[in-house]
This record gives sequence, structure tokens and C-alpha cells, in this order.
Amino acid sequence: GGRVLFVGTKRQASEPIADSAKRSAQYFVNSRWLGGMLTNWKTISHSIQRLRKLDELLAGEAHGFTKKERLTLQRERDKLDRALGGIRDMGGVPDMIFIIDTNKEAIAIEEAKRLHIPVVAVIDSNCDPRPIDFPIPGNDDAARAITLYCDLIAKACLDGIGRQAGAMGVDIGAMEEAPMETLEEEAMPSQSAAETETDVASDAQAAAEPQPEPEAQPAA
Repeated sequence: GGRVLFVGTKRQASEPIADSAKRSAQYFVNSRWLGGMLTNWKTISHSIQRLRKLDELLAGEAHGFTKKERLTLQRERDKLDRALGGIRDMGGVPDMIFIIDTNKEAIAIEEAKRLHIPVVAVIDSNCDPRPIDFPIPGNDDAARAITLYCDLIAKACLDGIGRQAGAMGVDIGAMEEAPMETLEEEAMPSQSAAETETDVASDAQAAAEPQPEPEAQPAA
């Protein structure tokens, strides 16, 4: 149920990374890793706010701006969207990072390790597996292989979301039914005890009342 960040900025990984992240409701970086994207999240957040503001301005046809100014705003918006569009709704640092090509994404791995974020990565024969928490041996150059890895991670994310939703549903149901059953079970013995006490009190009261003496028989 946590946030997973897909990272792959090489040409053959760009499209599979974005598609898999979107399909599994996760986040991605597929253009260029900006230094401090994790360790300096405050600055990145300001850039994301700028991107949203530009979207609002351009959605309103940028009234009051000249054609040249609108073109400048559009270029700035496109540049920010390429770099930050995949994480604009992430809301904070991710809980895990999935990486294609650890050599190319060395800065991302370094920032993740500094923040103690687990890293899952495809490890080719020319990569160092030591900084990776969960290495996946494989080819990180072939487009078909990259697509396969991304699809598997996306399915794992969807499976995790489904399991969490199912677990939450079971817990909620148990919380709603258990108190009702407990109250019913507790109420029944209490009622029986009350009836028993009433019967005992009635018997005691009857025993305490004086019994009428038998009438004397007249002498014959």
C-alpha cells in the first residue's frame, strides 16, 4: 500500500516505465533524474507547484499574455512536465524505488540509500549489486526484457493494493460484528441471573410470612 517510484531514464526504458507506473497507480521518472529529487524534496515541491500554476494559466488560454509570452510559458510548462510530471501527485518521498540500469541511475540510488528507502533494481553483468536491497539479475538493455520487468513490478503493486484493500475490509467487518455478538451473549446470562434472584427472593419472602394457626375443633 506504499508509494513505489519507477525510475528509468534511458531511451528504451522511458515508455515502459511510464506505462507500468500509470497502470499500477504509482509514480515515475523517465526523462532525467534531477539532483536532490529525494533529498531536497522541499525544492522539488516548489517546482511541482509551479507546474500546476502553469497548467492553470494555460488552461485558461493565458489571457493578458502576448503570443510570445504564452509560448514561453508553454515551453517552461513542458520542461517541468517532462522532469516532474510523473511525481506531481506523489506527495512525498516514496516507500520503495524500482530502477532500470543502476549505472545510469547512480544518483537516484545514492539519494535513496541516504534516506533508507529500499531499492529494487535489475542488475546486469556490468552492474554492482552491493548498493541494491533487492537485486533482480537480468538484461537491462533489451526493450522486451525491460517491458517484462516493468510489467511484473506493476502487477506486484496492483496485487499489494488488492491485498491491503481486502485485509482492511475483513478487519472492518470483524469490528462491526464482534461487539454485537458479545453484547448478546453477555445479556442472556444477565437476564437469567436476574430471574433466578427474583425467584429466590420470592421464596424467602414466602417463608418469612407467618403461617395461620389451625382452628380448634369444638368438643363433642
